[in-house]
Amino acid sequence: MRINGKTSVYGVVGWPVEHSLSPWFQNWFIDAQGLNAVYIPFPVPSASIDAALKGLYAAGVAGLNVTVPHKEVVARFVQTDNDAGRIGAVNTLRHTQGGWQATNTDWRGLRLVIEGLGLELSGKHVLMFGAGGTARAFVHALNGLGCHLTICNRTPERASDMLSHVVSSYPGLQCEIIPWTEDAVSLVCEDAVLLLNATSIGLRESDRFPFVLTGEGVAIDAVYRPDGCTPFCQAAARRRTLDGLPLLVAQGAASFSWWHDTDIPSLNDTLLEMQRQLGRRALPLPEWH
Repeated sequence: MRINGKTSVYGVVGWPVEHSLSPWFQNWFIDAQGLNAVYIPFPVPSASIDAALKGLYAAGVAGLNVTVPHKEVVARFVQTDNDAGRIGAVNTLRHTQGGWQATNTDWRGLRLVIEGLGLELSGKHVLMFGAGGTARAFVHALNGLGCHLTICNRTPERASDMLSHVVSSYPGLQCEIIPWTEDAVSLVCEDAVLLLNATSIGLRESDRFPFVLTGEGVAIDAVYRPDGCTPFCQAAARRRTLDGLPLLVAQGAASFSWWHDTDIPSLNDTLLEMQRQLGRRALPLPEWH
């Protein structure tokens, strides 16, 4: 990578952000396309996000990914497209003459993974943990697939807000909420063919998922770790589990395509190379079509 006066700058803003693998694979995409660009992390605490976005825009940064905990807040003061506006959260920004333009590619990441796994969700139960920006994107991805969604969140008020959001924005999606208790979770787990973790549990090394997740099917975590062994995946060990690496690469490829107006890079090649670099065992990956 050679940086000069014409190098375009991209990056990811979040708190924390030092764990992010986005700089690795985004720079891999950049090198593969032969672009004069670089992608770097920007650690920004919640109290500074507004000032940081103004400063990065003024400095001419070409594009940004937005991660925890900023996705919903940022959506309130940028121009959003239809998907991001409906979701109420953003994860991708690009520099335009009129300011930051925003979209959400998180939902595309989940949809690509679901399609790659060949999951048929019509008439089936899906249990999702979380009610924040990532959860909103997951709801958008599930809309239209004919599933019955159950939401479980640590904060009851947030769960109720999410239910209201689903009812008003996705009237065709059957949805309910359950309390954050072992009994309630165990009951739904037995019927759910897909479990989703949209919480931040697993970002800290000391985190433990509070429930044993029974039943058969698939469990997908939005959180990723270098070894692929997240607390959520451990809790759902009886199922086929995927940590957040495939989701990360899929949404990141969609962001890259949106920034550079180019085809999405090869997802399987990227995933396999990342696993090799991380020293991970060969994990079963979705078949991308």
